[in-house]
Amino acid sequence: MEKKFNSWYSPALHKEMPIVSYGHYGFALLLIPTAAADYLEYDRFQLIDALAPQINAGKLRVYSIDSMNKESWMNNEMVPEHKGIRHNQFNDYVYNEIIPFIRNTTSQDIMIYTCGASFGALHAMNLFLKRPDIINGAISLSGVYNLTEYTKGFWDEQVFYNSPEHYMPLLEDPFYLDKIKASHHIHLFTGSGAHEDPEAAKRFASILYNKGIWYDLEVWGNDITHDWPTWRKMLPYIIENKF
Repeated sequence: MEKKFNSWYSPALHKEMPIVSYGHYGFALLLIPTAAADYLEYDRFQLIDALAPQINAGKLRVYSIDSMNKESWMNNEMVPEHKGIRHNQFNDYVYNEIIPFIRNTTSQDIMIYTCGASFGALHAMNLFLKRPDIINGAISLSGVYNLTEYTKGFWDEQVFYNSPEHYMPLLEDPFYLDKIKASHHIHLFTGSGAHEDPEAAKRFASILYNKGIWYDLEVWGNDITHDWPTWRKMLPYIIENKF
């Protein structure tokens, strides 16, 4: 498997940011880490190994970046308003640096999908919904779509506009709504076992349904827990059967 490392000083985040890619061809899958993890998390927990047959076959090329959660919502020493500011800087980093990097290292018309598990599932969905003009869809594994699950009671406009469960019911702008509707790759997967929240996926699917947006919801059984063995099963299944 072709594996490449890159890094640059991010104007949006004001720090050096690494990125790794796996594979040589296919659509681009941008992985957003869980919780406070780094860009190599999906490799360490063998999810890249689980995708290896599809990557080596040229079906997809995977990109993985660092999380900013420990510098935003998971930083208990930070003023809550500043957490939202840092979160938006992360969004800008993805939109203005990562997406152009992917296109410049592949092709300008490549299809790009965000993907994440746990907290990364929320980020993956949020990144797509806010910029469906440059991102083509999202795969969310074991996610919740309400950012207040992570804000410890804090609420402001920045939380609202990064919380899909809150802003999507009010979205009417056809520039965004029509592009979201054009995607046939909005995948919500969850288990029903320990530490999973299948009701969160069902609630968000209902919001998408009410907006006339296509989605793919699968709720797996009680033996499917909120952990890496689940995501190593789910993601290869999605890539093989949904793309």
